[in-house]
Amino acid sequence: MKLVAALRSRFFDWALRGNSPETAPIVLGQRRVFVLPTRFGLAYAGMLLVMLIGAINYQLSLGYALVFLAAGLGVVTIFHSFRNLAQISISPGRAEPVFAGEPASFQLLLTNPSARARLAIRLRLPGRGPVECDLPGQATKEVRLAMPTIRRGWLDLPRVRLSTRYPLGLIRAWGYAAPAQRLLVYPAPATEAAAVPAFPGETNGQLSAFAGSEDFAGLRSHQAADPPRHVAWKAVARRESGPLLTKLFDGAVAQTLWLDWDALPSGLDVEARLSLLTRWVCDADAAGAYWGLRLPGAALAPARGGEHYRACLRALALYD
Repeated sequence: MKLVAALRSRFFDWALRGNSPETAPIVLGQRRVFVLPTRFGLAYAGMLLVMLIGAINYQLSLGYALVFLAAGLGVVTIFHSFRNLAQISISPGRAEPVFAGEPASFQLLLTNPSARARLAIRLRLPGRGPVECDLPGQATKEVRLAMPTIRRGWLDLPRVRLSTRYPLGLIRAWGYAAPAQRLLVYPAPATEAAAVPAFPGETNGQLSAFAGSEDFAGLRSHQAADPPRHVAWKAVARRESGPLLTKLFDGAVAQTLWLDWDALPSGLDVEARLSLLTRWVCDADAAGAYWGLRLPGAALAPARGGEHYRACLRALALYD
């Protein structure tokens, strides 16, 4: 038994050698595609055996012909199942950051180098349901694989299993690929009901519009906390439909906000602090604020915009 277990372990170590991240493009060559009969294929083989015994017992020439014809069909199916998967190329695509608790979406690019279409290709992550697609001849197709997120930080794409039961479901051909791909998981924002300390620009527990009173700087979408005098009524009047707009001014003093680790309520653990700071970052960005972020040992200077927003979330996600 120990010998059988050792041989089985060595076989799976060899068969699953693509478990470590691989350099793209990953090609499913002949030595990376495996074939075995499905349950239906085993039942089909059992039926052929019974038919063969009956043909031998009753000396039926037509029975022999039928058995050999069906057996030949099974052998041809092995070839087609193998060829349907072999030489497919896998490359990683885009992987956008998400907040913890949201599903992560990994993009894979499957390339079919041959002129014939590859049908009923299934991709599957460990513990997840399969995603099925067809690959036209000499074409590249985008496939997205989703997986849950639990904690912040980098999330690596696990090993992907590609399989097919084309054309008759008698044979299953499969192979593994481990593209070097990962995405960043931001901390989950605290709920809106979470208590936050007062800071400049806060009104009734919510961030204000941070609109100053100096030079005009531009427009943004209207927020509920914006004062009516800052609504761009002329711009709204020129449009037939659409949301209200709020005027922004370069009042740097009124717009500057520091999201400070030390300003958080006492008694919170690290993850709760990061979650609350993430909520503040999201609210400040939605309000069009000019804000900075202070963490132990690091600080991001006040700024605003998408790049600053992503930099702050990245710092929170990778905080150690």
